[in-house]
Amino acid sequence: MQTAYYKTPIGTAKIDGSEAGISAITVIDDDIENSEEIPTCLQDCVTQLNEYFTENRTEFNLKLNPKGTEFQQKVWNALQKVSFGKTRTYLEQSKILGDVKAIRAVASANGKNPIWIVIPCHRIIGSDGSLTGYASGIWRKKWLLEHESGTKQQSLF
Repeated sequence: MQTAYYKTPIGTAKIDGSEAGISAITVIDDDIENSEEIPTCLQDCVTQLNEYFTENRTEFNLKLNPKGTEFQQKVWNALQKVSFGKTRTYLEQSKILGDVKAIRAVASANGKNPIWIVIPCHRIIGSDGSLTGYASGIWRKKWLLEHESGTKQQSLF
């Protein structure tokens, strides 16, 4: 397992992975400098995150290798189908996964998403349009949604 650090506008991304793919991207509040040497298996991830934050990328094309249950994997795969600049509700996500009653399980799996931004759990919102349930902090969810909306607003939420 290799690790790299990349400073973003909303925190430092800690990227873990190997030749098998990216296993985790987490945001940390510690002010850690960018890694001086990026392991080869993580270079494309750092490049694509940089492009995302500089508004030059709307889709990620990375080999992913998140660890989770079969259900979590199913939820994370569905998250990757939520397009840049779009949102879905937890209820809509549950329906897409085939069980409207699984809304809490879907929300729980979203919260355990190990690959920040690339698996876009920030695009899932409450049925009333509220920003709910974001492990990295609601302020980051708001920032990401505004970043993807293409227009900077005084207050979107």
